[in-house]
Amino acid sequence: MIKHIRQILTMILLAASLCAGAQAIDSLEVYSEFSPAPVGSILDQKVIVGKDTVSIILPQRNFGRYDRGLFNFLFIPKGQWAFGLTASYGEFSTDDVQILSLIKDFDFKGKMFSIKPTVGYFIANNQSVGLKFNYTRGEADLGSLSVDIDDDLNFSLRDVSYFSNSYSIGVYYRNYVGLSTEKRFAVFNEVDLSFGSGSSRFKRYYDDELRDTRTTITSASLNFSPGVCVFIMDNVSFNVSFGVFGLSLRHEKQWTNDQSEGSRFSSGANFKFNLFNINFGLGVHI
Repeated sequence: MIKHIRQILTMILLAASLCAGAQAIDSLEVYSEFSPAPVGSILDQKVIVGKDTVSIILPQRNFGRYDRGLFNFLFIPKGQWAFGLTASYGEFSTDDVQILSLIKDFDFKGKMFSIKPTVGYFIANNQSVGLKFNYTRGEADLGSLSVDIDDDLNFSLRDVSYFSNSYSIGVYYRNYVGLSTEKRFAVFNEVDLSFGSGSSRFKRYYDDELRDTRTTITSASLNFSPGVCVFIMDNVSFNVSFGVFGLSLRHEKQWTNDQSEGSRFSSGANFKFNLFNINFGLGVHI
């Protein structure tokens, strides 16, 4: 009799544990790595662009099986035009300036002017292609320079001038990554292929004889430039880009006093951050 009672109690406890386990399993939400877990309402947000309704988060292919939960928010929609301009002007003059006690009669004047207009079209959301132009002009005139270190080491220069101008045109592709739903901040990466041409002229006296050296330059370059874009107004953006990697080809041909001296071909690659290749510009989007 007692044995039967123990068996009945054991069956009752087993049934109770199975029921409790089933309820616990029903209360769990199990997700595999192949089916996304539910997220907030941010995935459901949409904006109206023209006559279309577009999701605020752009769909991206997930490379690999690990999802870091990063989103590319809509920053600039497809179909917009972007016009940009970067310009700079610098001037330096040292009339009648004496530097320390070694350099005397230092008379130097220099100017540098550069203008870089761009035009682009957004072929897809956050992706644009376009054209960029660049014109740079530089002038330098050294009227006089005297260096006197001691009786055995002193020299002077006079009437030295340098002039250069260059043109370039290029095509670029820029891909933005929006950082928030506010569509105000984004980072981007730009790839551009440019071709340029220019000339320079260097005049100086050597043994009381004027030497006039002219140089023509032809170049091509492939550059990669990451940057940051901020909308300071609804249709006006401020951009900062940094030159971090580039490939270049350059051909130079030189004459002195109208006599050919030779030519040179060079190539190079830049794999480092260039502090002197930081570009600031404004853009207008319509």
